[in-house]
Amino acid sequence: MDAQTLIAKRIAQELRPGMLVNLGIGIPTLVANHVPAGMHIYFQSENGLIGTGPVPQEGLAQARLTDAAGRPVSALPGACAFDSAMSFGLIRGGHLDMTVLGGLQVDEHGLLANWMIPGKMVPGMGGAMDLVAGARRVVVAMQHTAKGQSKLVRTCSLPLTSVRPVDLVVTELAVIGFAGGRATLLETAPGVTVEQVLAATEAELHVPETVGTMPI
Repeated sequence: MDAQTLIAKRIAQELRPGMLVNLGIGIPTLVANHVPAGMHIYFQSENGLIGTGPVPQEGLAQARLTDAAGRPVSALPGACAFDSAMSFGLIRGGHLDMTVLGGLQVDEHGLLANWMIPGKMVPGMGGAMDLVAGARRVVVAMQHTAKGQSKLVRTCSLPLTSVRPVDLVVTELAVIGFAGGRATLLETAPGVTVEQVLAATEAELHVPETVGTMPI
């Protein structure tokens, strides 16, 4: 199983029936492909759609039906489209049960940097700041390292997305929570040891007596 699929499948296990969930750009969009059988989730795209489904099969994409990044999405029966004012009213009003976002860095206190690398052309903040500030639960989907460097750091060197800490980070190596304001290793991926996670992590990780294994 590739890293992105493993991350998306694990995050899908955080879903509960009837949730209103926003999926960000990148790995988060894959979560919609792994919703547990029989569970109904209301996926929201910040460009104005509730009821997004799995990524459409080749040849079935609709040019005017996209996610916030402009990539094709499917719409489930009963889906609803609306303007940006309504979309951000839902986000800022605290109506989202959960948002799943990508990350460039997460520090050991759960602060997220995910919208720009100084000196590089970026489209802007988008809805990330509103989503981290407004959703009831914030989950980060990202690979553990980039170019050999840990993305779980002691202190973010990139501009922060929000001063609110995230609730959970899922990588291809581990699941990390931030209860009490410190990074805590909750699970390791199948075949991955605690020592391997620690070796790949710059942030100081609290390791409890019992660390679970991702139920993939």
